[in-house]
Amino acid sequence: MPTETVDPRPAPRRQARGVARRDAIVRAAADLILHEGPAAVTHRAVASRAGVPLAATTYYFTGLDDLIGAAGEVVVAGWAEHARGAVERAARGGDRARQDAHVLVDAVLPPGGESELRGFYEHLVGAGRYPALARAYGEGRQGLDDAVGQLLAVRGLDGVPPGLLVAVVDGAAVSALSEGRDVRALAVLLVGELVDRSRAG
Repeated sequence: MPTETVDPRPAPRRQARGVARRDAIVRAAADLILHEGPAAVTHRAVASRAGVPLAATTYYFTGLDDLIGAAGEVVVAGWAEHARGAVERAARGGDRARQDAHVLVDAVLPPGGESELRGFYEHLVGAGRYPALARAYGEGRQGLDDAVGQLLAVRGLDGVPPGLLVAVVDGAAVSALSEGRDVRALAVLLVGELVDRSRAG
């Protein structure tokens, strides 16, 4: 007598709900990383921020490292998306009247004022203490460099390596924050020198 076979795959609706819940958990962890630092990522804090049961944070991830790594991928993808927005504006000519240094700095620095910038760089400097987060940032860095490289090309600055530009902006930010100076002003000043040398060479 034939037996009825049961399809083990979840129904599409249930699968979609699972994906949405997992995405909400990852997004909540990413927000915690950006606003409070990686140390703030606990199962309880993420569940509360995502509005899901505590058990959901352990159902979709093998542990905190797994969750932090997934959140890191979201964070670094956001950096690349931010830079791509600058590329699109520059390609349309929307930033033509602005100096190169301002356009480039705005593409690399996160939006916001001093408090947002301080929080961003405090978390960035501490990311190396969390191997899963550092790995996600390292693996996703190429997307940021590619977007910055496109922006440099649109501005006629192909000779400036994207990694060098990002390093100059990040270095300016850390220096300014540690010395009580204006982050954007110092970054624009140093990137302006980099641009001038590139055009002169």
